[in-house]
Amino acid sequence: MNKFLFLFWLLTAAPLWAQDSLANAEKKTVTYTEKDIRIDQNSVVTPTKFPSDYKEKYKDSDFQYEVQLEEKSLWDKFKEWLAYWFRKIFGLSDMNVSKNYVEITLKVIAALIVIYVIYLIVKIILNKEGQWVFGKSTTKKIIHDDDIEKNLVYVDFEKLIAQTLKEGNNRLAVRYYYLWVLKRMSEKSIIEWHADKTNTDYAYEIQSSDLRSDFQYLSYLYNYIWYGEFEMTEPTFRHAKRAFETTIQSLRL
Repeated sequence: MNKFLFLFWLLTAAPLWAQDSLANAEKKTVTYTEKDIRIDQNSVVTPTKFPSDYKEKYKDSDFQYEVQLEEKSLWDKFKEWLAYWFRKIFGLSDMNVSKNYVEITLKVIAALIVIYVIYLIVKIILNKEGQWVFGKSTTKKIIHDDDIEKNLVYVDFEKLIAQTLKEGNNRLAVRYYYLWVLKRMSEKSIIEWHADKTNTDYAYEIQSSDLRSDFQYLSYLYNYIWYGEFEMTEPTFRHAKRAFETTIQSLRL
């Protein structure tokens, strides 16, 4: 019975005791004011001083934390575009291999362009009064028959024949006389000149019977003198020269 009473008291009295203890604990709370705060008057704060050039030390790449992407030029973009198509067309597995092929191709093209420019320069130099860049100048002009026939309308046959006669090459002068006649007829739209046409082709194009007859005779003289394997006499040349000049004079009218 006594044990029952003790247990009942313990269950009813314990919460009251706990509340009383909590109330006593709350009463013991300490409140501090501004007067209770002690300030250390002896401590001296020394500000840190930085060198005037300290910013320069931090411009090194080691201190660059932002990744800056290089802006590609149009030339780089063009090469990448070529590399893409090289890879696609030739079935290359690696893009780097494709870029190497592009570099090689561009270098070959550049070399070909340089060679072609050098060729044009040399050709121009050789065509200027026979002057060569490492040789001596000369007043004698180098003329090739193929070039004369291809550029018939631009040739001054009167000066060319005069120079040829001065050199004593009468056979070549007859050839130039014949080409001069073709040039005159072409200028007057009597014939349509072409390097591959024959004397017979031109004869069919001439509408005037008198001019056709004269041209056929001049063609005969030209073939006889230019292609004939014999020594041309001075009277033969004078006769041919007079016939050609008469026809050329008539075509000036």
